[in-house]
Amino acid sequence: MVKISILYPHQSGANFDFTYYTEIHMPRAIQLLGAHPGFGGVSVERGVAGVAPDSAPTYIAMCHFLFSTSEAFMEAFLPHASELQGDIPNYTNVEAIIQMSEVLISQGK
Repeated sequence: MVKISILYPHQSGANFDFTYYTEIHMPRAIQLLGAHPGFGGVSVERGVAGVAPDSAPTYIAMCHFLFSTSEAFMEAFLPHASELQGDIPNYTNVEAIIQMSEVLISQGK
């Protein structure tokens, strides 16, 4: 399993519209990417603080997609890349950092 992390760094002058992101952008992304058989799930997080007391979070927002393979993610994403990437200015002015990771351990309750 792979995790595709889209990380939005907290920085001076950063704007992030969580209402638009959670009510419009992400439901559309989930509709498009979730239709692929390799889709394993998604989570969206809002950064609230760093480790030090009263410190800012490292990332203002994070999105994590789970897919069976990196190829499955690319198959799901590429046909819709222009639509999803074109929507970014509607919710943020932050340039995202994207990382693909191999999930070695995942456990839930």
